[in-house]
Amino acid sequence: MTDLSTFPITSRWPAKHPDRLQLYSYPTPNGVKVSIALEEIGLPYEAHAVNIGKDESWTPEFLSLNPNGKIPAILDPNGPDGKPLGMFESGAILVYLADKTGKLVPADAARRYETIQWVFFQMANVGPMFGQVGFFHKFAGRNIDDKRPLQRYRDESRRLIGVLDTRLEGRQWIMDDDFTIADVSLLGWTRNLIGFYEARELVGFDNFKNVARWLEQGLARPAVQRGLEIPPRA
Repeated sequence: MTDLSTFPITSRWPAKHPDRLQLYSYPTPNGVKVSIALEEIGLPYEAHAVNIGKDESWTPEFLSLNPNGKIPAILDPNGPDGKPLGMFESGAILVYLADKTGKLVPADAARRYETIQWVFFQMANVGPMFGQVGFFHKFAGRNIDDKRPLQRYRDESRRLIGVLDTRLEGRQWIMDDDFTIADVSLLGWTRNLIGFYEARELVGFDNFKNVARWLEQGLARPAVQRGLEIPPRA
C-alpha cells in the first residue's frame, strides 16, 4: 500500500484509500473543474473538503501542498515513474489528468495544444473577470459608489462570452464533437456567473445563444452533475 504519511496534508485530511488519487477541494468554479474531470474520466479518487469559508486552505497542512493557499490541489500516489506527486493550479491539474489517462484531450498533437489554449483562456481571462463581476455586483464591491469598476468587468466579461460564443458557432463543444478539459474548465465559471453571481441580465447572457446551448448540454451530463457537488459543502 502506498505510504502518503510523508505529506503533511494527510495529517489533517487522512487518506482512507491511500492508493487512490487524493483531491483537496471545495465546490467552487475552480474546485469543480477537477471533480468533474475525475468523474468524466472515471479515475478512482478520494475527495476531502477544504472549507475555504473557515480559511482551511491557509492552514500549514494545506500550504504544505499548495503554498498559494487556493483550492483545488491533488496528491496522486501513482504519479510519474510510480512516485507520489502533489499538484496545485486547477488548469495544470486538468492537463495532468488528461495526459495521465488519455481522456478529455484529443490524441492528435495539434488538437491537444488547441484544447490547452482554451484552458489557458479560462485561467487567464474568464476566471479573473467573472470573479470580479461577482465581487462588484453581488458581494462587498456593490456598496462602492463608483460603478466604473463594475462596468469595466461587466464589459470585459461580456466580451469574453462573445469570444466563446463565436468559437461555439457550428460546434457542439469547444473542440467540435469532443468534450474536453476546455469545456470542463469553462462550465463551472459560466454557470456561476449567471447563477451564484446573479449576473445573467447584467452581462446580457441570453444574447449568446451558442454559449447558452453549450452550458445547458454540459450541465446535463451525469458526470458534470456529480462533479458539481464534490466534495459536499461542509
